[in-house]
Amino acid sequence: MRTTTSEKLFYAANYAVLTAAALSCLLPLLHIIALSLSDSQSIMSGFVKFWPVGATLESYMLLLDGTPVVSGFKNSLIITVVGVLLSMLFTVMTAYPLSRTYCYARSQITFIIVFTMLFNGGVIPLFLVLKSLGLINTYGAIWLPGLVSTFNMLVMRTFFQNIPTELDDAARMDGCGEWRLLLSIYLSLSKPVLATLTLFYAVGFWNAFMNVLLFINDTHLLNLTVIVQQMVQNQSLLQEMISLQPEDVAAITPEGIKAAGIMIMIVPMLVVYPFLQKYFVKGVLIGSIKG
Repeated sequence: MRTTTSEKLFYAANYAVLTAAALSCLLPLLHIIALSLSDSQSIMSGFVKFWPVGATLESYMLLLDGTPVVSGFKNSLIITVVGVLLSMLFTVMTAYPLSRTYCYARSQITFIIVFTMLFNGGVIPLFLVLKSLGLINTYGAIWLPGLVSTFNMLVMRTFFQNIPTELDDAARMDGCGEWRLLLSIYLSLSKPVLATLTLFYAVGFWNAFMNVLLFINDTHLLNLTVIVQQMVQNQSLLQEMISLQPEDVAAITPEGIKAAGIMIMIVPMLVVYPFLQKYFVKGVLIGSIKG
């Protein structure tokens, strides 16, 4: 089929907008990478744009030796791994019964859950509840409020509803119970949506900031996001860190340290995403379209 002139103009404009959007995301990342790998003289002189000048790893070495970045990385890893496991478990255990037509009052329960997307109690009631449960200054204060995402649960429920009911009938004729049906059939067919929701939860827990800032007081329990934010905002802290280093490292600039901290924070998600990308679009579309 021949492409008309108006269609060619539309495609050209579309590609131009998409290219501009992609560059607006990519260029700042390249600039941060270049700053984190450049020497202090190049950074202070303003020569560093999108490619490292005088490539060095001194900023990363300083971060690993002179800051709590390593402990923050471990804390972020604990928060993310345990949080994703708990959230996926409760999301599946909520979505599966609500996808069954024989579940009692499933419409009312779904309405109550969806209601939480529009209204919530606010920060102060949440703090009081967590304090009464003894969860302040523990990771439970991070895991419990975000245990089940309503959006993710609805995507999972819709995915389960789209699985043919004939599979249920065939499995029950073979003596399959609810647990076996869920574990052996539904979850085995749900790899795309499971991978997609795992990525959603992982990004949310890895980037957890406000809850950590509000509910965690022990500096040894802070995650990487809060530690990097404190480093970026506290210029005097960076200067003090740099002054305590040997002379051959003391010339490192605060900008280089900030860039290195940001890179350490975002690299894990950049590494994980390619392995889940093939499931990403498929999982969201399958779980969001009924029929």
